[in-house]
Order: sequence, then C-alpha cells, then structure tokens
Amino acid sequence: MNQPLAYVHPEAKIAANVVIEPFVNIEKNVEIGEGTWIGSNVTIMEGARIGKNCRIFPGAVISAIPQDLKYEGENTLVRIGDNTTIREFVTVNRGTKANWETVVGNNCLLMAYVHIAHDCVINNQVILANAVNLAGHIEIDDFAIIGGMSAVHQFVHIGKHTMVAGGSKVTKDVPPYVKAGREPVSFVGVNSIGLRRRGYSNEQINYIHEVYRNLYMKGRNISQAVAFIEANMPINGERDEILNFIQNSQRGLMRGYRRQAD
Repeated sequence: MNQPLAYVHPEAKIAANVVIEPFVNIEKNVEIGEGTWIGSNVTIMEGARIGKNCRIFPGAVISAIPQDLKYEGENTLVRIGDNTTIREFVTVNRGTKANWETVVGNNCLLMAYVHIAHDCVINNQVILANAVNLAGHIEIDDFAIIGGMSAVHQFVHIGKHTMVAGGSKVTKDVPPYVKAGREPVSFVGVNSIGLRRRGYSNEQINYIHEVYRNLYMKGRNISQAVAFIEANMPINGERDEILNFIQNSQRGLMRGYRRQAD
C-alpha cells in the first residue's frame, strides 16, 4: 500500500493488503476493505465505504458531494459492497439527508462513464453498461442489466432479473423478469435467457410468461390485470414478486407490448 506518489489521508482506514496505484487521492473518513485495488488517478472522497476485493479503474470519482441543490453539507455516505468492479471515469455521488447514503451492492459491474447520483440503491449482481446515467433516488434490484447509453429518471425502480435495452430512456418502473426496450420504453418479453442462466426452470419461466401475458397482452388495464392474476393464477414466489412490485410502484409501470409499427 505504501505508494509514495499517492495521497492517503492519515485518518483513512485502509486494509493492509489494499493496492493503491500512483496519483490516487484518498480523503479522510474513508474505509477500504481487504484485497481491493485502486487504479491510478482515482479520487475517493469523504464518506466512502468500499468493501473487499473491489477493483476501481483509473479516473473514477467515488463519494463526491451530490449534484443536488438541496444538499446542505450533511455527512452522508457511499457504500460499495464486496467484489464490485468500477471501470474508468465512473462517478458515484454520496447521499443526501433524504436517505443518508448511496449504495452499490456486491458483485456489481459498473462499466466506463457510468454515473450514479445521490441516494440510489443498486443491489447485488447488477451490470450497468457504458455511460448509463442514473438520476437520484433510483433503486435497481438484483441481477438487473442496463444497456449502454441508457438514462434513468429519478425515483424509478427497476426489478430483479431485468434486461433494459441500450439507449433506453427509462421514465417508468420496470417490473421483474422482463426485457424492456423501444421508445417509449416498453415490455418486449420475458428475460428467458437470463433466467435460465440463473437456474430458473422452464416451468418457472413459462409461468412468468403467463403472468405477463395477463398483465400486458389481454387488453386489461393494470388494476384489472392484477385482480385477474390474483384470482386465477396459483400463488408462487414469482407471481408475488411481480404483484408486490406493482403494488409498491411509485412512478407507475412502463407501457405494455406494442408492435414495432406502432
């Protein structure tokens, strides 16, 4: 860790086997866990809590103050879990007094030029491709993949095991297990390939397909579709995950399937 060309504030808590490359700047009130590698020209500002075995590539800026005019200098945090990779020029801003922290989970991949704004919660095994931009207060659930150059509106919730097409403008909530694309962003199917890779059976995947057929492709509005699913489809974990997501949606769901000509 003793890199003479890096600056590490004496109050920073750095595990003994962290590797810090030249020209890194680490400020006070920072904690970095065992086995993490910090590439050259990375800036880690006050309030960062970085887990074990992470890799942070050159040019990244972690825990800068929020780009939010309501921020009043409160002591807030960025929390990054274990085994997460943060590529070149990623920016992760710390929280505001709304939530007090911005969170990135375990085993995530943030590709180059990603921006994560204040008070976001990125759960585990999430992939954000190049130049994804997240506004404040966004939540992304486990195993979601967001394609490159996508922009996500503040307060949007993206469900687990989703695949959002590159270049999407996401202004509504994206429910679990789906593929989302087109303009405006819409349901384009179930993420069957991703689900199979993660151990879901054909029976589970077919059941999820049937839930979304009833939700999006039978001519019902959302309230009617939810009532039909609750009354006619057997209770199981995937059904309840979808229904709970819908019931807790704050921005409303993305639109249903539309033919390309529409």
